[in-house]
Amino acid sequence: MNRFQMKPLNAALLAASLAVVAALTLFATRSQAADEAKPAAAAKAALTVSLVQAKSTQLPIKLAANGGMAAWQEASIGAENNGLRVAELKAGVGDSVQRGQVLATFATESIQADVALARAALAEAQANAADAQANADRARAVQGSGSVSAQQVSQYLTQEQTSKARVDSAKAQLDAQLLRLKQTQVVAPDGGIISARNATVGAVVGTGTELFKLIRQGRLEWRAEVTSSELSRIPSGTSVVVTAPGGAKRKGKVRMLAPTVDAATRNGLVYVDLLGPVDGGTASVGAFKPGMYARGEFELGNSGALTVPQTAVVVRDGFSYVYRVGDDKRVSQLKVQTGRIVGEQVEIQSGVKPEDKLVLSGGSFLSDGDLVKVVEGASPAAKPAATPSSTPAK
Repeated sequence: MNRFQMKPLNAALLAASLAVVAALTLFATRSQAADEAKPAAAAKAALTVSLVQAKSTQLPIKLAANGGMAAWQEASIGAENNGLRVAELKAGVGDSVQRGQVLATFATESIQADVALARAALAEAQANAADAQANADRARAVQGSGSVSAQQVSQYLTQEQTSKARVDSAKAQLDAQLLRLKQTQVVAPDGGIISARNATVGAVVGTGTELFKLIRQGRLEWRAEVTSSELSRIPSGTSVVVTAPGGAKRKGKVRMLAPTVDAATRNGLVYVDLLGPVDGGTASVGAFKPGMYARGEFELGNSGALTVPQTAVVVRDGFSYVYRVGDDKRVSQLKVQTGRIVGEQVEIQSGVKPEDKLVLSGGSFLSDGDLVKVVEGASPAAKPAATPSSTPAK
């Protein structure tokens, strides 16, 4: 007798379970077959793109540097007389002056009196000289006749020479007083711009007291700070474009390199003469002032480079990428190293070959492996396709 005889209820449940498993297996098999039967063409493109290839071109080599603006030469204008009162100031800070222009005047009363005294002393000396000359002429006329002794003749001739020397001395004193009178007018030693004024009306100043500072010829220079290793790359005469903090630009030319390098910073100075505004610009001289900090670029020539449009480069997580389109119309993400940027072109230093076909724009909407639709001609607007397969920029 069979001890494991199944009860009728259990047998029915087992039969029902086997029927359900068989039905599910049949359904899954048919679904898989249906999926495999779908054509590959049913996949939708994530984006419609245009293609571009990297091209070889010549790009300028530029060296950027920072530095301070300064006056080319600054003249110190001081008082040449001692103890005179400032009567009038005719120039202020920022004024443009010409060579010989009067900047200030001193009170002249005391010097006018000294001039009058010197003129009187000269007249007296000239009168005495005339009398001494007449006596000397008479002595020479009777010399040798015995009517006048040789000693007296010698005295008359000596007085004549002495009186002439006194006349010369009086003339020199008068000239000195006239020079002091001329120096009561402080004039510009050169054309330029007044950068400082220390004089005040009514002040009594001493000899050598600085009254004004003058930027000679209004000429400025940019003193760029570059590393010692970069100094050898910048020869004299190199063209420079200097940019002021306000954005104004001016052309410049390297005048000289500093003969020494700072021992603390290991930087050297490059002296750049500022010229006119950059072509097409209207930057005025007033946009550049001594003491301000400016940025400039030295133009060191040209070199070959591989470039692509900036729209083809996507920056993600601090790195630059481009998207290459394969024969199967799927994109692959390439990490690249970028370099110089000129206009709308960016240099690709590594990561791309000239024959690679790259997505021109819209790469920020793509991910590695996405399917794209390629069109010829102008680049379409960089919009993601309205399908679930489009991936937003990371």
